[in-house]
Amino acid sequence: MAHRVLITGGSGFVGANLCIGLAERHPDWEIVAFDNLKRRGSELNLPRLRAAGVRFVHGDVRSPGDLTALAKVDAIVECSAEPSALAGVHDSPDYLVQSNLFGAYHCLELARRDSAQVVFISTSRVYPYGALDALPFREAETRFELTDAAGVAEDFPLEGARTLYGATKLAAEHLVTDYAAVLGIPTVINRCGVIAGPWQMGKVDQGVFTYWVLAHQTRRPLSYIGYGGVGKQVRDLIHVDDVVDLIDRQLGAPEEWAGRLVNVGGGREISLSLAETTALCRELTGNEVPVGVAGSDRPGDVRVYLTDASRLYALTDWRPQRDAADTLEDIARWVRDNEALVVSALAGS
Repeated sequence: MAHRVLITGGSGFVGANLCIGLAERHPDWEIVAFDNLKRRGSELNLPRLRAAGVRFVHGDVRSPGDLTALAKVDAIVECSAEPSALAGVHDSPDYLVQSNLFGAYHCLELARRDSAQVVFISTSRVYPYGALDALPFREAETRFELTDAAGVAEDFPLEGARTLYGATKLAAEHLVTDYAAVLGIPTVINRCGVIAGPWQMGKVDQGVFTYWVLAHQTRRPLSYIGYGGVGKQVRDLIHVDDVVDLIDRQLGAPEEWAGRLVNVGGGREISLSLAETTALCRELTGNEVPVGVAGSDRPGDVRVYLTDASRLYALTDWRPQRDAADTLEDIARWVRDNEALVVSALAGS
């Protein structure tokens, strides 16, 4: 049972919500948020962390000395990452590789030092986009639908390109798996689809649902990119609070979850196309913004991604408790309450 938990990327979207959620559930635990504050908006979480009694450490997973300077920990939740699917496309991939791969390695070395549990937050981007787009589909009124599969399971073929972001996360997964096998470290890998909810600093290349809500709230124009420019591409989503609930369970039973690799996402039941998201955002904000068509298909784009979480559901009675409308409503409420702060943090990002 974890008593001193280190959350890397602890001032980011998932990390900060996880820190606060764990602190509320376990007042006897010491929760340490570790973050380099590189991402715009992450500084907005510092007062929230402080109010929840979470200790903040300014450090960087790229620097092993920053991690080894910490006192012994019982568990590490590796939430730190450069999460953009476009990272390294128009600039150097150095930060991406150093953060996502070497950062994970440095966290694993800390786990080796302390014999600590590791919960690794991975991504559905480990699945090759070419193979995903080759899945049979049909075009419905508001979305593309898969015709032969409920979603993507963990045994989906991994041959092919997956974006540099996906490549670094898959490489880190392999390290996690081997550290567990060789050293007996209790590890669990969560391959997450889109995680959404309040306090996400959404951008066009990451955090798309928050980005869409924010654009409607602030009356900024949007564009459908690729796939005919009609907004029918689909993602499943999961509320960050549901992810916190799952990780809390995993931290509470390290041996039960040891060696597990599971897909985590909303599946067909909790999914939206961009067009459906637009309609929901109009309803939630009362604003209608122009949605144009921009460019053609981009390398790395995916027509449909839906999670098959059957493996996870066979292990636990945990299930997502918030649907897509609940999640977007929570985001819209947060944006309304914090609009000036959020717009200021994202200006120029």
